[in-house]
Amino acid sequence: MKATVEIADALLLEARNMAAARHTTLRQVVEEGLRALMNAQRNSHFQLPDESFGGEGLQKHDWEDVRKAIYEGRGE
Repeated sequence: MKATVEIADALLLEARNMAAARHTTLRQVVEEGLRALMNAQRNSHFQLPDESFGGEGLQKHDWEDVRKAIYEGRGE
């Protein structure tokens, strides 16, 4: 399929020079670049950094004990 795209002059010159240095075509350089960009996008998965601090993780609590601890020394 043919397509017309506008490319900055400096970038086009650099791509042509790259193609010449690799003994390939400008088309091949452009296709390779697009494939690399699309593969990187497909394969990029956001991952939260591990910010854990050790310990035993979430704990179950008896809410009655929690309430007592909150109001301890407050007249109850």
